[in-house]
Amino acid sequence: MTAARLGADTYDEIDARLADADELLASGWPGEASTRQPVHTLYIPADLAGPAVLAEVGRTALDAVAAHAADAKAIAAVVGLRDDLVAEVWPRVIAKLESEPVEDLRLDLEDGYGRRDDEEEDRHAAAAGELLAALAGAAGSPFVCGVRVKSLEEPTRRRGIRSLDVVLGAAGGVPDGFVVTLPKVTSVAQVEAMVLVCERLESAHGLGAGALRFEIQVETPQAVLGADGTAAVAPMIHASDGRCTGLHYGTYDYSASLGVAAAFQSLAHPVADHAKSVMQVAAARTGVRVADGSTNILPVGDREAVRAGWALHARLVLRSLERGIYQGWDLHAAQLPTRYLATYAFYRDGMSAAAARLQAYASRAQSGVLDEPATAFALAGFMLRGVDCGALDLDEVLAATGLDRDALDGYARRAGGDR
Repeated sequence: MTAARLGADTYDEIDARLADADELLASGWPGEASTRQPVHTLYIPADLAGPAVLAEVGRTALDAVAAHAADAKAIAAVVGLRDDLVAEVWPRVIAKLESEPVEDLRLDLEDGYGRRDDEEEDRHAAAAGELLAALAGAAGSPFVCGVRVKSLEEPTRRRGIRSLDVVLGAAGGVPDGFVVTLPKVTSVAQVEAMVLVCERLESAHGLGAGALRFEIQVETPQAVLGADGTAAVAPMIHASDGRCTGLHYGTYDYSASLGVAAAFQSLAHPVADHAKSVMQVAAARTGVRVADGSTNILPVGDREAVRAGWALHARLVLRSLERGIYQGWDLHAAQLPTRYLATYAFYRDGMSAAAARLQAYASRAQSGVLDEPATAFALAGFMLRGVDCGALDLDEVLAATGLDRDALDGYARRAGGDR
């Protein structure tokens, strides 16, 4: 056997040379978040959300189903999915709408709310804080919730900060799962300023350090491509001091900024795909999640309009899932049936093949596909996302893969205590 010729001093020198790079990689790209990710964020203007908001949302969604989709066969025809697949998932969709219609609720004090005088916005911000505090931990409540405040652009900066201050005061602190959506971010400096705002609010409200987290809404050209030609959204993440939990695409502000005509503004437009691809690359392995934007073509009106809205929404949800974006915005309760239908169909339709590939990988069996560890990571992640959202049952996933929960978590690189 031929002996290695390099001495220990060379290995030590290379370790020393790369020590800073190793530390940067470990701290800046710690890996994917292992907690449950909501499949959607439902936006409701803050002045329209009362104490019964969740019951109203669930009832509206179920009423739309009762009026326009009598059974699984009817909704399958509307959205263009296989009858057998929809028949399998439809009972899960109805149960979801009855028990937990909203996974992530965002009370809007920005574009969906508009400009009000200070007294009125203070009143609505306080009501939003009280509502979020009341929802926290209640049965069937969203496991993520928060507010979208006005941006840190000069005309709205003080109002946005003040509203967040009022929300926290009325909530008595930070409700479980609380997050702030920061819109129209145009610079790393705004993210750094938001970190300072969070620190000052934590101090003022007696909160623990790091208690406040925020999402960056990517809806300006400056966030995607900075003046120096780099993707500004990447340094925005790293400037957040670990507080950034998500990048949310803003369909209409971004499309309009690029000159796309109103009739063609869509989260399926090529400019949207480019922006979201940049967001995905910037967020990869940082623990920050990417969420798709909204469609403003809602399933409301007569039967034809509702069904057309459902068909479009289901296609867009599936399109996002196929592109590796597992969360999106909803703007109306009637979109929830197709949000969950498309999501559940995606996971149940893919479960059998994914389980077989993962089982073959785990047993190193001969198969027609040569998978690598990264693919096993993706396959296990697919399964666990399906379990998290209710599309799949854990027992059936474990049986189909031949793995136990610890093994599945291991392939998905999830910490066992962070499920």
